[in-house]
Amino acid sequence: MSQEKIDIHGLLGRMPLFSALSADDLQHVADATREKRIQKGEMLFQRGDQPKGFYYVIFGQIKLAFSSPNGNEKVVEILGPHQSFGEAVMFMDRQYPVFAESLADTLLLHITRDAVFNLIDQDSGFARRMLAGMAIRLHSIVRDVESYSLRSSTQRVVGYLLQQVPDAPCANAQVDVDLPTSKQIIASRLNLTPETLSRIFHDLSDAGLITVQGKHIALHNVDKLRNYEG
Repeated sequence: MSQEKIDIHGLLGRMPLFSALSADDLQHVADATREKRIQKGEMLFQRGDQPKGFYYVIFGQIKLAFSSPNGNEKVVEILGPHQSFGEAVMFMDRQYPVFAESLADTLLLHITRDAVFNLIDQDSGFARRMLAGMAIRLHSIVRDVESYSLRSSTQRVVGYLLQQVPDAPCANAQVDVDLPTSKQIIASRLNLTPETLSRIFHDLSDAGLITVQGKHIALHNVDKLRNYEG
């Protein structure tokens, strides 16, 4: 991984959370922020570690997960560039309930707890922006629980594939997507076994809706895929 020095001040200034800060406040945050570079497969923190701030992904990919008593791994979230994590646990002053592992070479910013708390004391607008960000994350978790509870395995997979479509496609157009991580991790994220995910991909292929080549998937007709019941 390249080790050239990064512009922490500039990166923080482009984050929506910090975009309205004064130059002095932004500099205070930058002074309390450190870059963290980790290689693919490296642990950022373990379940049970005590948080000292929160993280923001510059590039790369982070997996949040926990291991069940029988040794199976459940992926809670997959985070990529321009996403943050760890804010809620930081505020609760509790140990991390999950572990964080890099799925690719990753560069993060670690913003310390003290810097965040000082800003909250000084700037109500900053506090509102941070609360809004955590609320968005909470709504995403609720949608996940709803999906696991109310949607079939096939509907979950189709929904995930449609989330990878970058823009609104033309009617009946083919869209090519690249899965952001391994099928095993995606299966865990969707609360499926890898075997179930492979079967659903096979069924969708037999229906003429997709073609799977490794991590590359061609969606032959997004409208038909959206309406597919399996």
